[in-house]
Amino acid sequence: MKLWSKGFEPDKMIEEFTVGADRELDLKLARYDVQGSMAHIRMLESIGLLTKDELEVLLKGLSEIAETIERGEFTIEPGVEDVHSQVEFLLTSKLGDVGKKIHSGRSRNDQVLVDLKLFMRDELRSVAKAVERLFECLQKQSERYKGVLMPGYTHLQVAMPSSFGLWFGAYAEALVDDMQMLAAAYKIANQNPLGSAAGYGSSFPLNRTMTTELLGFEALHYNVVAAQMARGKTERAAAMAIGAVASTLGHLAMDVCMWMCQNFGFVSFPDELTTGSSIMPHKKNPDVFEIMRGKCNRLQSVQNEIALLTANLPLGYNRDLQLLKDIIFPASTELIQCLDMAVFMLEHIRVKENIVDDPRYDYLFTVEEVNRLVLQGMPFREAYKKVGLEVQDGTYKPVREVKHTHEGSISNLCTKQIAEKFSKVAAQFE
Repeated sequence: MKLWSKGFEPDKMIEEFTVGADRELDLKLARYDVQGSMAHIRMLESIGLLTKDELEVLLKGLSEIAETIERGEFTIEPGVEDVHSQVEFLLTSKLGDVGKKIHSGRSRNDQVLVDLKLFMRDELRSVAKAVERLFECLQKQSERYKGVLMPGYTHLQVAMPSSFGLWFGAYAEALVDDMQMLAAAYKIANQNPLGSAAGYGSSFPLNRTMTTELLGFEALHYNVVAAQMARGKTERAAAMAIGAVASTLGHLAMDVCMWMCQNFGFVSFPDELTTGSSIMPHKKNPDVFEIMRGKCNRLQSVQNEIALLTANLPLGYNRDLQLLKDIIFPASTELIQCLDMAVFMLEHIRVKENIVDDPRYDYLFTVEEVNRLVLQGMPFREAYKKVGLEVQDGTYKPVREVKHTHEGSISNLCTKQIAEKFSKVAAQFE
């Protein structure tokens, strides 16, 4: 069954090529299709295109379909093109001609759009919740290990003292910026396109404000052409936000892989959380973080794939846009899996203490010595030169003390303030 059927069927090869994996992907949209249809028919009844009795019958039928979806029993039957066709087919089979009335005043274009908006809105909320779980884990570990010093690097050379509190806390605050990206994408998704029809509106007196309120959208896509132009833009914004989170998480994964290396030896994990080698009995590999790093790198390419798919398309709907689902649908799922795996692993991390006591890290404290001399009254350039000459002639002796008190430093992590920043952004998803 096809919503556009005019008494003929396309060639089977054409149908298989154009439909692709749409039936499988559309199962993710089923609940949102029913949700959108229920709002739409309530609006149709309010403008006289359905009677009150017809509305009650249709709402009951759609509610029954929604129940099968929640139970995992909903399927798209062979020969049925997509989820929209399946829902309408089920209604018509059970209710007769009244089931055919639900499509008045809309096109499959705005039907797909509203499904995708509702879906992306929920997916972005789910990603934000997963980010929050990792944020809380990082903050907890930041406080737990705030007194444990570690080397800080620039150019991958030993530079200045850092701490595990600073390291964990850095990634926590980086996630605040990523949440801003997610919140921006959420706002773009949280606009109602229903009623834009095929992209040029309808001669029916549709009440689009009513469906906006019924579906809980923050705003309406007013211009009907702009509503159709949002197809691809919503997915691209979501992909950019997903890529931002993936970038932070991939960077963290790289750090862990490096810190686990015996040349560093800063962290370790229980044996059961590592993997081994088929030939080297001593190996305990960071495969989880390597796979996480790889997945996060791949997730950062999603926005480029969407950009290329949607580049220079002519105005209005084009079938190319169907392929967006293949790209964006798996991305949020994979990112959430990576975020939750990161939480699981970091809850079991083992941090090595007294790292900086090793003589190889003597020069970590040169800047501390320069600053100590400056505080005693010596000009900075003179102090810098003095300590530099001591390093050159081998007379430099480190004082392994760190006194960093300003906001965001080793001894003043501002964990509470960072949590407040995060909470303000997270509130935008409520």
